[in-house]
Amino acid sequence: MKQALREVTAEEIETFWRDGIVCLRKILDPQLLHDMEEPVAQLIGTSGVADLSAMGDAIAASGQDVQRGDVPTSGRGRFFAGVDHWLEHQSFRDFSCHSTLPSIAGQIMQSSRIHLWEDSVLYKEPGTIERTAWHQDMGYFHCVGDKVCTMWCPLDSVTLDSGSVRFVVGSHRWPDLYQPNLFVSSMVIPGTEGSAMPDVEAMARENKCQIVTFDTEPGDVTIHHARTIHGAGPNTSSRSRRAISLRYCGDDAVYLTRPGSPAKAHHHNVVEGAELHTDDCPIVWRRG
Repeated sequence: MKQALREVTAEEIETFWRDGIVCLRKILDPQLLHDMEEPVAQLIGTSGVADLSAMGDAIAASGQDVQRGDVPTSGRGRFFAGVDHWLEHQSFRDFSCHSTLPSIAGQIMQSSRIHLWEDSVLYKEPGTIERTAWHQDMGYFHCVGDKVCTMWCPLDSVTLDSGSVRFVVGSHRWPDLYQPNLFVSSMVIPGTEGSAMPDVEAMARENKCQIVTFDTEPGDVTIHHARTIHGAGPNTSSRSRRAISLRYCGDDAVYLTRPGSPAKAHHHNVVEGAELHTDDCPIVWRRG
C-alpha cells in the first residue's frame, strides 16, 4: 500500500490534542481513495450497509424527531452507512490495516501501538436530506481511553453544501459523555447511558462554543478525538459525498461495557478493564 505523501507535523499533533480535531491536508496519495470507489459501490444494496434514509422515514412515521433539510426539486438521495467491512473484504482490510493510515493515527495520538476498532462507509447521495445528528463516537464504543480517534477519509470533493462534517472545538475535554443517538435523529438509543446532548447550534450562536468544518479533497484526512462532538448537514449538492471512516485505539484503551450500545459479534474476548484483545481488535501498527 502507498505511503503517506508527507510527515505529520508537531503542530498537527498539538492541534489534535488542543482542539480535538485536525485536518491533515494532502497527506495521502489520492489514488488510494480512488481505488476504494469500486469496493464502496459494490457494498451499496447489500446487507453490509444500512439505508439510514429509510430508517429516518420510519422514525418520522412514528412521530419522532428526524434531522433533515428540505427535499430538493431534483429528487431525493439516500444516506447509506455500514461498519466492519474489513472482516469480509480484502480491499477494506488493506485500507484500514495495511495502509499508511494506522501509522498516521499512531503519530497523531502519540501511541506506541494502534488497534483497529472498526471501519465504516458513509455515503450521502446527491439530494440526501438527512443530517447527521450531533454525537460523540465514544458512546457507541465498548471501550474507554484518551487515545481513541476517528479518521475521516473523503473519496469526493466535500464542501458544506455536500455535507462536510462539523466539529465542536475542544468538546473532547468537556466533562460529560453524551448518550448515543440514532444518527439521523436526536432520539437516543434505548437503554444507553449518558448526559443529554446540549443544543450545540444555540451554544454556537451565543458564543459558548466554536464549530469548525473543512472543505476536503481525496488525499485530505480529518482526525477527531472519540469524545469530540460532531455532526453533518444534508447533501444539497449535485455531487456524491462518500467517505471511509476508520476508528483506531491507542495503547491506553481498555474494554468498558456501555449498556444499550450495540456489541460487536466478533468481539469474543471482552474482559472488563482489560487491554483490547488482538483477535477482536488487531494491532495494525507499532512504533518502530
